[in-house]
Amino acid sequence: MKTSLFELYKVGIGPSSSHTMGPMRAARRFASELAQTADLPQTRRVLVELYGSLALTGHGHGTDRAVLLGLAGEEPSTIDPATIDSKLLQIRCTQMLPLMGKTSIRFHEPEDLLFHRDQMFPPGALTRHPNGVRLTAFDAAGVPRAQRVYFSVGGGFIVADGEGPAASAAIELPYSFSSAAELLEMAKDHQLTIWDLMLANECALKPGPDSATQVREGIFHLWQVMQACVERGMAAEGILPGGLNVHRRAHRLGERLIAKEAEGQTSDPLAPLDWVTVYAMAVNEENAAGGRVVTAPTNGAAGVIPAVAHYYRNFIGGADDEGILRYFLTSAAIGILYKENASISGAEVGCQGEVGVACSMAAGGLAAALGGSNAEVEHAAEIGMEHNLGMTCDPIGGLVQIPCIERNAMGAVKAVHACRLALNETEGHKVSLDQVIRTMYLTGLDMQSRYKETSLAGLALNVIEC
Repeated sequence: MKTSLFELYKVGIGPSSSHTMGPMRAARRFASELAQTADLPQTRRVLVELYGSLALTGHGHGTDRAVLLGLAGEEPSTIDPATIDSKLLQIRCTQMLPLMGKTSIRFHEPEDLLFHRDQMFPPGALTRHPNGVRLTAFDAAGVPRAQRVYFSVGGGFIVADGEGPAASAAIELPYSFSSAAELLEMAKDHQLTIWDLMLANECALKPGPDSATQVREGIFHLWQVMQACVERGMAAEGILPGGLNVHRRAHRLGERLIAKEAEGQTSDPLAPLDWVTVYAMAVNEENAAGGRVVTAPTNGAAGVIPAVAHYYRNFIGGADDEGILRYFLTSAAIGILYKENASISGAEVGCQGEVGVACSMAAGGLAAALGGSNAEVEHAAEIGMEHNLGMTCDPIGGLVQIPCIERNAMGAVKAVHACRLALNETEGHKVSLDQVIRTMYLTGLDMQSRYKETSLAGLALNVIEC
């Protein structure tokens, strides 16, 4: 285990963790490194070059906007979404960019922000991931002062070329695990639930007498951000940005359900699943509009985890805060297994690595919230992924709208069903979570690259042709 729950679940902005949050963090890291050396005062130009999926769907995902904001020193977790348009307007109208909010340089996008749609990787790069960005700083004479290559590897995580994903902390965890089998065996040996084991690890990452309080408060803060996102998404109306003229639907769907309930039409046993659909769509409509969301594990899949958490809170008798804690800690353990043993990047393995992983996480987390055993948690998570295997990532117009918004709703409903199936099973199962994680990764490697967040195939191609 190298990843913390608070790295997997991160507060940020839409529409994409890999194409918005990752590039913003990479650009900020580059500018910050310039500021820590003598290079910043000497810098007169910064050239940004995007490759692979970042180049092919970057405009639709707001990568250009993210890079400008990152170079200006903005962070996805702290920037106010309401201020983004005015900040970008200032940069673009003046063609002047304040590096880290300090040294202003001329920045002309057609010359200084290049989309290399015909190249998968930056030339000479050691790392091979289809979300690459190269940044170069030049002095007044046009001499390069610094150059860095970064890769946005999914969920807002970035790595510099040639370096591996950073460990969450150089701390020896009490229960470090690298596979689901190891996780289950360790929990059994120490007579712990998965969520208890995760809580102990997270406390170790926040040393001090109040570590448990810090972890709990951090989780509830994430939950509050998710709830606020659902509320905003259910309240908002209108058309999503980007040019597809996609109407927000969560508000209308929610109003219809409320009207049915007010009229006494409460006999539909599947009504709670209709609400799950509304919750998930509300989040992903907010994400598509560039609003505040939590990666779970990515922005493109951000609606599944909060939708299923709302299902638990609103439709399960006896639901409480402890159940919410069990849900997030357990789902994080599952997400970490995917991130460290496979991928959570749609550009690397398709949407099975985003909505599929979110479905698996939510299914296992819900099983824990409902008091399921560790074996039932593992089974629920396995079912959640097994029936998302092979799912492509083919967003129309490079926008996180069609099929992404509805896909989150379907993933959330699948998670509920996967949990119920696992909790009602008495004879075990044939396929392990480790096996399905490995299968997902190999399936992603076999998938043609045009089906992995390039908008060159599938719905992205055929809807336009029609």
